[in-house]
Amino acid sequence: MANQFDIQQHVTDSIIGAIEAGTPPWRQPWTGSKAGAAFPLRANGEAYRGINTLMLWMIAGRKGFASPYWFTFKQAKDAGGMVRRGEKSASVVYYNTLEKEDEVTGEEVKIPYIRGYRVFNADQIDGLPEDYYRSAAVEARDLGTEASPELDAFFAATGVQIKTTEKPEPTTTQRVT
Repeated sequence: MANQFDIQQHVTDSIIGAIEAGTPPWRQPWTGSKAGAAFPLRANGEAYRGINTLMLWMIAGRKGFASPYWFTFKQAKDAGGMVRRGEKSASVVYYNTLEKEDEVTGEEVKIPYIRGYRVFNADQIDGLPEDYYRSAAVEARDLGTEASPELDAFFAATGVQIKTTEKPEPTTTQRVT
């Protein structure tokens, strides 16, 4: 039997790798510069859900993709685009159930299944309509240190009490010998 791709193991390994590298995908900086912060979208504009959001965030962040749109090779071609030579696809998960009649009881049973498929970010594809590419015109700024009078006024008008915390200083561990 040929070496089969295990999508569940791939997802697990990817998340563990991101955690070990200190870059878990669910932690997004408030600078506006993290390319993968946009919710990933299918070619038709429908949002990815579940583990696919996390997986595509990791890849977009690592590769610096600005576009939230992801295409299969065929979808890219059908949209008038062409995946650039040498670009690597990302794996996403499709989960569903099949309904089948149980041979013994005659009752309908739902059989879950999972399969992986490959997608490319719009930033890896030439020739797509401009709507699929995110403009890089907006510069990143540190929203955590620059005051915004408009935002301050908005939040003050809500009447809620706002508390902020400082990032704790890293602790050092001393080895006793």
